[in-house]
Amino acid sequence: AKTVGILYCSAEPNSKYQAAEFEKALDADNISYKEYTAADSNDIASVVQTAVTEVDVIYIPTDNTMAGNTETINNITLPAGIPVIAGKGCGVATLSISYYDIGYKAGEMAYDILVNGADITTMNIEYAPQVTKEYNASIAEQLGVTIPDGYTAIAAE
Repeated sequence: AKTVGILYCSAEPNSKYQAAEFEKALDADNISYKEYTAADSNDIASVVQTAVTEVDVIYIPTDNTMAGNTETINNITLPAGIPVIAGKGCGVATLSISYYDIGYKAGEMAYDILVNGADITTMNIEYAPQVTKEYNASIAEQLGVTIPDGYTAIAAE
């Protein structure tokens, strides 16, 4: 991919943060990107229509608005032949996390605060301890994308 589109809801600060972190990684690898934001679900179709004419692939961070509109996104990106890297709804591939593991890590952090008196203002941000590389076989087939080794097909729901 020569140009990556970063798609998220501008009303979600968590998504803006993730987009900014992703942009740093793209800058480090000299990969060009364009940012596409929608203020709410009403803007998504027009924003995605524009994006598919300007980028080679779209990345969607963890974003509640986009997650609730994966069908709309997929109905535009798939016919345009643009792969999406996102959660399970419309993405061809994703790094999946275990919510159990995240909850366990949060419990450890809470213990550290409540029992050991850790100062939350100086604690490090913690991440999922492990991720699973997953892909959507149906979307990959429709786009003609060859999935690298090490990815697991997402089970049909």
